[in-house]
Amino acid sequence: MRLGLWGVFLALTESCWCAPQQTCYPGDELLGRCNNNVTETKPTCTEMHLSYCNDVGYTRTMFPNILGHQTRMDAESGAEYLLLSVIHGLLNGECTPDIRLVGCSVLASPCQDDKIIRPCRSTCEALRKDCGHTFEAIDMAWPYFLDCDRFFASDQEGCFDPLAALRARQEQTRSSLSPDKPSTIIQFTHTSNSQMYSLLKRTAAKCSHISHVYSIGRSTEGRDLLVIEFSNNPGQHELLEPEVKLIGNMHGNEVLGRQLLIYLAQYLCSEYTLGNPRIQTLINTTRIHILASMNPDGYELAAAEGHLMNGWINGRTNAQNLDLNRNFPDLTSVFYRNRRSKHYRTDHIPIPDGYWFEKVAPETFAVMKWSRSIPFVQSASLHGGELVVSYPFDYSRHPQDEKMFSPTQDERVFKQLARTYADAHTTMSDTDTDRCGARFYRTKGIINGALWYSFPGGMSDFNYLHTNCLEITVELGCDKFPSEVELYPEWKRNKEALLKFVESVHRGIKGVVKDVDGNGIKDATIAVKGIRKDVTTDEGGDYWRLLTPGTHIVTATAKGYSRVSKRVHLPQNLKKAGRVDFVLKKVPLKPFIDDHFFPMTETWDRFDPYNQFERYTEPDVVEGGIERQTKPWWWSYFSQSGISAPNWLLRSV
Repeated sequence: MRLGLWGVFLALTESCWCAPQQTCYPGDELLGRCNNNVTETKPTCTEMHLSYCNDVGYTRTMFPNILGHQTRMDAESGAEYLLLSVIHGLLNGECTPDIRLVGCSVLASPCQDDKIIRPCRSTCEALRKDCGHTFEAIDMAWPYFLDCDRFFASDQEGCFDPLAALRARQEQTRSSLSPDKPSTIIQFTHTSNSQMYSLLKRTAAKCSHISHVYSIGRSTEGRDLLVIEFSNNPGQHELLEPEVKLIGNMHGNEVLGRQLLIYLAQYLCSEYTLGNPRIQTLINTTRIHILASMNPDGYELAAAEGHLMNGWINGRTNAQNLDLNRNFPDLTSVFYRNRRSKHYRTDHIPIPDGYWFEKVAPETFAVMKWSRSIPFVQSASLHGGELVVSYPFDYSRHPQDEKMFSPTQDERVFKQLARTYADAHTTMSDTDTDRCGARFYRTKGIINGALWYSFPGGMSDFNYLHTNCLEITVELGCDKFPSEVELYPEWKRNKEALLKFVESVHRGIKGVVKDVDGNGIKDATIAVKGIRKDVTTDEGGDYWRLLTPGTHIVTATAKGYSRVSKRVHLPQNLKKAGRVDFVLKKVPLKPFIDDHFFPMTETWDRFDPYNQFERYTEPDVVEGGIERQTKPWWWSYFSQSGISAPNWLLRSV
């Protein structure tokens, strides 16, 4: 639809998409700034008769107008009016009717006492800041007649706000909403990749004091993996503020999670601005990262067929035909092989060097690097196809058994996280046996991943065994690509669950590990007796450890420092994480057998050890503005070393 309108618009305006030719700027003669020395129609106020501008909030305009159109017929036949007539379709509803109303205020400005009243420059500048990305998304320049300096006036010169009536109507709509409906107005439609990028950037621009967007990398076909972050200090980690990530669309044809996260971003921005105390508290105390689409290439394939034609396979994989949830390092097998060795760490397991000789997707690489660079505490990956929350391990402790209960050391914490989401969802945990997800009614909508079905190389297992982060997988429903009419009901079912999941990061304990001089100690370990899974401190020495209520023995230690243990009691009704700080004294560093035989701390830092994947992610060719990768990461290694690549590797190119 959009491409068709764009083609028609270009065809009709091929020779006329420019300002009317004048000796001086259009409209300047009306202000006495210049004279074209030609006979023109005498400026007079007349009734408004432009159908696409009939809701501007006034009824009289003037011709000639600011753009130099002599009559209403001249204005209606111009490229400017044509653009306003198709703008909703071109931008798929984004920034409309705002752009149309501001455009109408230039094309048909209100008049009073036979004088034109120009629209306010401040309104134009705010509109361009919020909506400039919508035109960039379709490779179109910002319309010339929306030039804020040329056709708009300052408050001192006397102007009117063309969006004042629209804002009044929106405020009236908000006030008339019943309490059970969201006060934030969201357009519940499917969102293309370009629309998603534009919408996230606009949202961050509207709430720049609490939000910003950043890219963690590019997909195989060069699309941005764009993250929007919410925090009272965006862009920076704050001491003792926990970090949460939400990931959608890992499988390109599972689109509901993608849409829910886009709606969540808009909701957080709007509700914070509206003064919602719950949302303000959440954002002021938590750093939230939202990756709405991990697989934008797969989404393109799925969206091309639409929700009626899309099956269970098309668009699931990335452009390399790799299932991203099978593409992470299989650290679970490493854990199973070594879990009985008292010298082998069962957390922060390094990535085996052999993994880098396999086919690693750029999307996988980007998420791994992202997960290592930020001290995430908990995470949720949103999928589709069932209605259940699963949690690690996803790979069975007996690989031949595809359905075997395979708990982690944090089984109780994971069940608590899963319960948080399932119980807050409107139907996931009920006992109705006729609904989607009914086979999980006995466990009330949660299940251990390997007990459901086993697979290696999953993202949740990787998070648990390689980082501090605990991640659950949320299956949102049986329809992977629901119709647009289902999007608002799905938002209602999941909104509270998403919010409560993010809020649940404020459980367990948190604190700072310092030396006697008050300096934070990085990479100190926090161990809990009975749970063979340690977490490590960040740059400033702060840490977070999710725990269930009860009594725990917590020990902090670091290389070259003393070991300190504390007894901690977490009551059932504790509403926030308990504060447990440690002060460690320096002690003589003694040789330890693990340092020689099991140097785990050093090898954890071996990420892409030959730096080959980094080179692979650099663009070789630019085609149509999209970066393309033409050679695999190992190509330069063999080229520079003079060693011939094996035939089996060459055949994979």
